[in-house]
Amino acid sequence: MSNLLNPDAIFSNNEMSLSDIEVYGFDYDYTLVFYSKHLHTLIFNAARDLLINEHRYPMEIRKYEYDPSFAIRGLHYDVQRAILMKIDAFHYIQLGTVYRGLSVVPDEEVIEMYEGSHVPLEQMSDFYGKSSHGNTMKQFMDIFSLPEMTLLSCVNEYFLKNNIDYEPVHLYKDVKDSIRDVHIKGIMYRAIEADIEKYICYAEQTRAVLAKLADHGKKMFLITNSPSSFVDKGMKYIVGKDWRDLFDVVIVQAEKPNFFNDKRRPFRKVNEKGVLLWDKIHKLQKGQIYKQGNLYEFLKLTGWRGSKVLYFGDHIYSDLAVRSLFPISLSWDRRCALQVHRDVESQLVLQEWKKERKEMREMTKSFFNAQFGSLFRTDQNPTYFLRRLSRFADIYMASLSCLLNYDVNHTFYPRRTPLQHELPAWSDGPPSFRLPLLQEAQAK
Repeated sequence: MSNLLNPDAIFSNNEMSLSDIEVYGFDYDYTLVFYSKHLHTLIFNAARDLLINEHRYPMEIRKYEYDPSFAIRGLHYDVQRAILMKIDAFHYIQLGTVYRGLSVVPDEEVIEMYEGSHVPLEQMSDFYGKSSHGNTMKQFMDIFSLPEMTLLSCVNEYFLKNNIDYEPVHLYKDVKDSIRDVHIKGIMYRAIEADIEKYICYAEQTRAVLAKLADHGKKMFLITNSPSSFVDKGMKYIVGKDWRDLFDVVIVQAEKPNFFNDKRRPFRKVNEKGVLLWDKIHKLQKGQIYKQGNLYEFLKLTGWRGSKVLYFGDHIYSDLAVRSLFPISLSWDRRCALQVHRDVESQLVLQEWKKERKEMREMTKSFFNAQFGSLFRTDQNPTYFLRRLSRFADIYMASLSCLLNYDVNHTFYPRRTPLQHELPAWSDGPPSFRLPLLQEAQAK
């Protein structure tokens, strides 16, 4: 399998030539900077303690520790039923990946709950993956959401194991608020700044990518939701003290995705001490740091309206291109031809193949994650995550360093994906495949 996948490759959803790109933009977290395994443990523990200290949850939940192997990105959470699951591109639940707490929900129970395995459109998450306006599903899209999913499952598990009657909607909101407070109250930022070497993975290739683009005359900007001092210390660690010289514009606390669709918020300049200035901004200047703002003003103040811009980030809804892992698929076509043979021997072989397929599916699933499998694929369909990725991202890759393997004038071409009716099918095979059914029809 590893021979089929190139970890340094960039994958394309749309045809795109880098020679057309004049401006490159970057998110900060999990794009320019990558974090160690310690960060998710920190977020989980801090949010768990907030649940206990501020939301009065039982002290006993402190026994739960973060399990990095439990969840994957892209999962949906049914807020009303307190169930975590993986859904495919066509809104079908992948049976065997539905969890209540830390325990898998039997397929029969799932089918009874949802009257099948299909989730109606009106119950799915909204455009930004949120549970709002009647949507009962929340989709967890970014890497920061892994501790949140795990904490939700752990607290659900505690209540269920101890037969405690609780309201799932309240639990979801309390966990969401606790995770948010880890960021907003600065708990995470202070911990990382205090021990950068523990939490940030040093990546010299990040500077190499930025330097390469700068050498070829490309404009660059940074837009992040993180605060100024936090970004400054992180960038000095991975890029150097002169990191601002590489960027034409730096924007912090942008509050994406609102940055892209709210025209009302003006920019504010941040001075060297992190103090917000009241000056009216007439131009976004190199070497300065700005806060908030909006895309409309950004294009106006930079003069980049009409420019070809490529923006990189880790969140499908908040950013425009994403970091990801690698897809893999298995084909299984031989069973189709055998179904037309109704004799006992053929049917026994078919049942053996179905059993083998089930075993293969479980094995393939465990390659990625024991509970939920691949980020990109259910048993036979793309995941809902991949569907959104294909819609919003022109290219995707394992990390920003993959750009080093391509010339700045390289053109990406997506692979032509055959449609179902374009694939070789059993009906295209020798006439003998169809003979039993044909003879049966003629006899009638």
